[in-house]
Amino acid sequence: MSVISRNKGFTLLEILIAVVLLGILAGALYGSYFGVVRARERAASGMESRRELGATLDLIRREVSSAMYSRNDKRLRFVVEDRDNFGVPSSTLELTTLAPPSGLSRSESGIMTVQYRMAEKDKKRTLTRQERDLIFDGPTAVPAYPQMERISAFLVECYDGSKWVKSWDTAINGTLPKSLKVTVQVEEEGRPVEFSVFATPRISGS
Repeated sequence: MSVISRNKGFTLLEILIAVVLLGILAGALYGSYFGVVRARERAASGMESRRELGATLDLIRREVSSAMYSRNDKRLRFVVEDRDNFGVPSSTLELTTLAPPSGLSRSESGIMTVQYRMAEKDKKRTLTRQERDLIFDGPTAVPAYPQMERISAFLVECYDGSKWVKSWDTAINGTLPKSLKVTVQVEEEGRPVEFSVFATPRISGS
């Protein structure tokens, strides 16, 4: 008795179903992979922004702690202005401070005039920093450079011993503020988030 072996092939319908299922599976894997990649890129960008923010606030805190003022020297000043140019808090901070050697091949006195202000370009707000050596740079304007990009607001508040104010001028107040609060606002995942640092001038003015 002979056994007849019959090989049954795949029908066109079965092949089409297999192709469709394979396409769905490939699409799901493709979307998952690139979703993970985008999430990793957002996390890396967020970490870099946090590092930049932390470095900026720490720099301002150290400069305020070393702020200098004297009634006998008009070059030494501490000025905070409340501008609100962009419909959001956009303070300007200018101070004279002690600075460590930069290591650059130029003459340095160790006393710097530093100014922070917000700038806007192409609807993007940036915190700029401008510095000049009080002795060797003279009154010549030094170009400002972006200290921190993509910020929403920059607010400086001064404590006079009884209340917080948004403006200060040593030429008028005759002394440095007791304390300073610096707040930077950034956008994280479409919502505003604020980060603040408190700083206290350590060098008493006279």
